[in-house]
Amino acid sequence: MQTLAVDHPLVAHKLTTLRDVRTDSPTFRRLADELVTLLAYEATRDVRVTEVTVRTPLVETAGVQLASPKPLVVPILRAGLGMLDGMTRLLPTAEVGFLGMIRDEGTLQAETYATRLPDDLSGRQCYVLDPMLATGGTLAAAIRLLFDRGADDVTAICLLAAPEGLKYLEQAFAGLDAPVRVVTAAIDSHLNEQGFIMPGLGDAGDRLYGAV
Repeated sequence: MQTLAVDHPLVAHKLTTLRDVRTDSPTFRRLADELVTLLAYEATRDVRVTEVTVRTPLVETAGVQLASPKPLVVPILRAGLGMLDGMTRLLPTAEVGFLGMIRDEGTLQAETYATRLPDDLSGRQCYVLDPMLATGGTLAAAIRLLFDRGADDVTAICLLAAPEGLKYLEQAFAGLDAPVRVVTAAIDSHLNEQGFIMPGLGDAGDRLYGAV
């Protein structure tokens, strides 16, 4: 598994404002959207392309376009929805699937409650959107589901990651003969006893949409 913590001043600046408890939901949503686009730029360095020839106003020239089958973007509901626009801004022709997962706060295990994905993902590159990689259970379950349906390349984009979650993913997919990547704005210190990332930014879903 490959992990990339994006080291860029704009990423750090936006993340700092997201962490601030004084940042209201509208500002949080806007900054999360902008931050995801910056992360997506790094996450798509290995997106598959095919060579094409186009005509400029002057001559024909070689270029590239996204290969088929097109990438699949999969936000994990509900917090992952706040990352979708920032991702599709960079990949407007990608297809979008949805995965509803919730973490049991007692067992910290992920449970799936909704799935809106193609049954056959053979040959697909998938980009999973989940703001917080904490224990790793939810993200691991989502990635495993995508591979079970035939995906052969999965990249997770997270606003924050905890060392415990990254270690969990490494162990979960240690023997897998397919690329798994995590792209994040920062790797924080640790998880607290409730399984929240420290120093973190709080509950991303609540800060995006309010506590419901």
